Amino acid sequence: MGKETGFLELDRQDRTYGPVDERLKNYKEFVVPLSAETLKGQASRCMNCGVPHCHTGCPVNNIIPDWNHLVYEDDFRNALEILHSTNNFPEFTGRICPAPCEAACTLNLIDEPVTIKSIECAIVDKGWSEGWITPKIPAAKTGKSVAVVGSGPAGLACAQQLARAGHSVTVFEKNDRVGGLMRYGIPDFKMEKHLINRRAAQMEAEGVTFRTSTEVGVNVSVSSLKENYDAIVFAGGAEDARKLQIPGAELPGVRLAMEFLTQQNKRNAGDDELRAAPRGSLTATGKNVIVIGGGDTGSDCVGTSNRQGAKSVIQLEIMPKPPVHEDKAMSWPFWPLKLRTSSSHEEGADREWAVLTKRVVGDNDVKGLECVRVEWKDGKMVEVEGSEFTLEADLILLAMGFVGPKKAGMLDQAAVELDARGNVKADTQVYQTSDEQIWACGDMRRGQSLVVWAIREGRQCARAVDEALMGASELPR
Repeated sequence: MGKETGFLELDRQDRTYGPVDERLKNYKEFVVPLSAETLKGQASRCMNCGVPHCHTGCPVNNIIPDWNHLVYEDDFRNALEILHSTNNFPEFTGRICPAPCEAACTLNLIDEPVTIKSIECAIVDKGWSEGWITPKIPAAKTGKSVAVVGSGPAGLACAQQLARAGHSVTVFEKNDRVGGLMRYGIPDFKMEKHLINRRAAQMEAEGVTFRTSTEVGVNVSVSSLKENYDAIVFAGGAEDARKLQIPGAELPGVRLAMEFLTQQNKRNAGDDELRAAPRGSLTATGKNVIVIGGGDTGSDCVGTSNRQGAKSVIQLEIMPKPPVHEDKAMSWPFWPLKLRTSSSHEEGADREWAVLTKRVVGDNDVKGLECVRVEWKDGKMVEVEGSEFTLEADLILLAMGFVGPKKAGMLDQAAVELDARGNVKADTQVYQTSDEQIWACGDMRRGQSLVVWAIREGRQCARAVDEALMGASELPR
């Protein structure tokens, strides 16, 4: 361990945010990194536990105590090597992962977990700034070819691992730029997109070919992929958004969160308004905005609405308000149910829990939203009598999650077996679908999940594909 008494001498100190009035003026990242000395001190707090639950809390099994110790010793280069041994893209997870590793940290028993996420981000950011991160060119080519469908974190991780094993890898992406929902679903103020561009350039130097604006099942058939590639990996995500099934939901002012977030990210990328908004410009400027859905996507809609100059923002959640503090004895080291307030919430929004929407009010467009409060009794939702109320609204954004991958096009053509939830059926050992030439990983296989789970599945799927093609694999799981 770095310093035997570090956790006794130093309190937790994490990254801070820039002032609200300043960050609302733009879409740039606003997290203020820790100083080198503070970072070293925070790394010294790692206890090097006999059973490091942070390992199992982290889906990619980051070797956290080891790189904490190296940061304490100011050996960032070796820390980076260890970090990259389990995680292809720590600059992504260091920004947008909710850090289940910190929830599993032993010091979280006293609400003082090691600042693992901040240390991880600092390691990889230093690696880039120092020029330590360079393409890893395979020593030899295998002569095998793989098509990876989807360039989100699962597809990118899978493609990079397979290219480093010597295979010829082509990534098909239906959008005009690579990155999947990291590109168009995550606001720039949470993760700037030059980070994706930088990794894509590294991967191209390693031999990966990107074919953007190419939708498998539309521009390219699944049968043609099967004819031209030795293996195919479906990593297209879970993009079938849950719809609002109430009267009035068909009004033009009721829109999907991903449509709203994508438009703003395209504007930030320099696209003209017509290219950014083919169905018409969608903004929250001067509007009363209601966001339905209490998760991260809803929070992203709040932050984007405030930057666009919304008149008011209200976020609704159908579940009861969680406790401010979890019961450690019941939850640790697992991910706890607790109240989470994001930086976007702190920028300004009203939040309501245990609210069921009943009807969208309006004739030609949205004017309001009729709601009722609910209670949960014996696992069932019950409306509270006499609790009906109406909220003024000009724009309603649906951030209620996703029900699985889209079926039209690629999956219909592939005719692979689906599981009971409508995801592509494949296990977590070989990741192979009912078609022996097709593998699946990430949200398309497991359903809506976290970026870190996508990276894990992409890496494990790559090993399974490599093993199937070559009879053995040296890629890590």
